[in-house]
Amino acid sequence: MTDRLGALLAARRENPDWDAAYIQVLGTLARTGFLEGILPQGAVFPEFCLPSAAGRLVTLRDELARGPVVLVFFRGEWCPFCKLMAEALAEAAPRISQAGGRLLTLTPETGDLPARFSARHHGAFEVLCDVDFGVGVQAGVVYRVPPLYRARLGAVDLAMRHGNAAWCLPVPAVFIIRPDGVVSWRFAEGDFAKRPEPDEIIARLEGQGAWS
Repeated sequence: MTDRLGALLAARRENPDWDAAYIQVLGTLARTGFLEGILPQGAVFPEFCLPSAAGRLVTLRDELARGPVVLVFFRGEWCPFCKLMAEALAEAAPRISQAGGRLLTLTPETGDLPARFSARHHGAFEVLCDVDFGVGVQAGVVYRVPPLYRARLGAVDLAMRHGNAAWCLPVPAVFIIRPDGVVSWRFAEGDFAKRPEPDEIIARLEGQGAWS
């Protein structure tokens, strides 16, 4: 997956306008120390109750009662980098389950978009709607989209997709949460072209005390 993400990024960066917008995102997050505010390993992940693409309410408490949770933040079904990550996760979902993990993904998108995202990946994982970025803000992974990148999104109307005019997005983030609610491992990256390999997630799930 990493090679495919790299190839996609290289192709996008051939467009000078897109590249300038991409650099502005990275620079803004670095300059403000954004990543330092993301929920760290060892912290208790905030409880939540969110609607799923399947039309039910999902609570973190109920999911943790069944085992450790692998919680993945996606930007949306429009994002080509998220699509590559989602494809890799869909393929790895049986192995994540075999390792004892409950795979949950969060998107700030509303309406029928979470269901479309789930259907594209054949329901391989649960897709939850993070309404108004409620969970993302508590986890510290949500930022306001800088002007150049907002302009480069073009037809991607985040206000319509999110049901609000905040124009925010989550950074790529994955949390492994133990049954006691404590984060046992975390991946968080300001560069939206970088994602953890599913093999790494599974290794962390198996080897870093997710059950202890």
